[in-house]
Amino acid sequence: MSDITKQTLSELVNNIKEKKLSSSEITQAFVDRSEKSKELNTYITEDFSNALEKAKKFDNNPKLDLKLPGIPMAVKDLFCTANVRTTAGSKILNNFVPTYESTVTQNIWNEGAILIGKLNCDEFAMGSSNETSFFGNVQNPIDKNLVPGGSSGGSSSAVAAQLTPITIGTDTGGSIRQPASFTGTVGLKPTYGSCSRYGIVAFASSLDQAGPMARNVKDCALLQEVISSYDQKDSTSIDFKRNQYSKELTKDIKGKKIGIPKEYRVDGMPKEIHDLWQKGIEYAKDCGAEIIDISLPHTNYALPTYYIVAPAEASSNLARYDGVKYGFRADGENLIDMYEKTRSEGFGAEVQRRIMIGTYVLSSGYYDAYYLKAQKVRKLIKNDFDEAYKKVDAILTPSTPSSAFKIGEKTNDPVSMYLNDIFTVPVNLAGLPGISIPAGHDSKGYPLGLQIIGKAFDEQNILNIAYAMEEKINFKNKITDWWIK
Repeated sequence: MSDITKQTLSELVNNIKEKKLSSSEITQAFVDRSEKSKELNTYITEDFSNALEKAKKFDNNPKLDLKLPGIPMAVKDLFCTANVRTTAGSKILNNFVPTYESTVTQNIWNEGAILIGKLNCDEFAMGSSNETSFFGNVQNPIDKNLVPGGSSGGSSSAVAAQLTPITIGTDTGGSIRQPASFTGTVGLKPTYGSCSRYGIVAFASSLDQAGPMARNVKDCALLQEVISSYDQKDSTSIDFKRNQYSKELTKDIKGKKIGIPKEYRVDGMPKEIHDLWQKGIEYAKDCGAEIIDISLPHTNYALPTYYIVAPAEASSNLARYDGVKYGFRADGENLIDMYEKTRSEGFGAEVQRRIMIGTYVLSSGYYDAYYLKAQKVRKLIKNDFDEAYKKVDAILTPSTPSSAFKIGEKTNDPVSMYLNDIFTVPVNLAGLPGISIPAGHDSKGYPLGLQIIGKAFDEQNILNIAYAMEEKINFKNKITDWWIK
């Protein structure tokens, strides 16, 4: 049974189509492994018995022309799932059971996949370490003392630990790519508007984007093919011709021009990250790509811009959680008292911090000085990328400024925590696609990732570059199953 969970998504799909394995056998294997992996704290809500029931139904009437036939899958607890609790990692939504399905998860179920549970995440996706969740922090399967990254930490941990063959996360400022880098997995943040945001609990509406997380690039490409669709229910969804990402995947990237931005060589960057980047450049050259030095002059302003725009949008989005229609409600002497107590008891410290920052930068005296200025700088950041893409096809950078840090190490230092997103945030501000692939280990054996950034709607190109480099890198994750007793 345990060998089943080691198989890639492509192998599992082929085994089902060739009738070498049943959906029930595969689902049972992932359920068994998840049951033994409670210590990782990856799940908020388990749906194991329902999953096994659905797998049995699938086996009785298999539809083998689907892309994910009978494949079990756990998803980040930010996606609304009909009749299954959806908490966004927050106390305020602890008892919320949606009556509707997010478009992204509906696309997945339409292709035959089966929900096995909802995965832990930072509260309302606010965090870089999965330590802000009301349901406790997730552990990194690489080492019990390490964070798995955030906010999609439950997703990255579950994929790395083989508790789910693939999964989906959301990325507002790096929340797919950074945890992928910390756990030695692959994470793709698609172009803004590529995947519908309908039914995803909102953090920052102009930045949030759902994306696939997997153990290899090919699986990531297949899942992107499934989840990316135009959706009339989402006003930010964009109608463009989508590729058959997995079918069009190629390792031939000869002649591709890859840019290396000088501004990403930040002060105090560990030598290991610098060396990894240099190795990545060599791998790209070995694949036949041409390396070109470029400049993204406004990179230094990306982090402060993000931490004005994101909290501003969060404070507006989170105004709906007031204890009236759904979610947690505290008792109060009157309506205003009830509002105040509900929000102060229902939201954790990091969410409260961001609501306060957001409310401040949107207030009448400060709107022009902060929010409006941040939006102007955001445009300059996007212009930098537009200028660079006149010369190059993609950009190569490190995914994160370090390997995974220890649980509790940065909890009392929010600025140091925010700095972890330094290489990922510009991509969200510009609405571009970016993929993180595992590319090596630091001296302690912890994974390190490289990020490939593409032009808008050019996911196929960065998937191809990642696919070619993945073969050259030949990364092997060092996981010992320490949590299985």
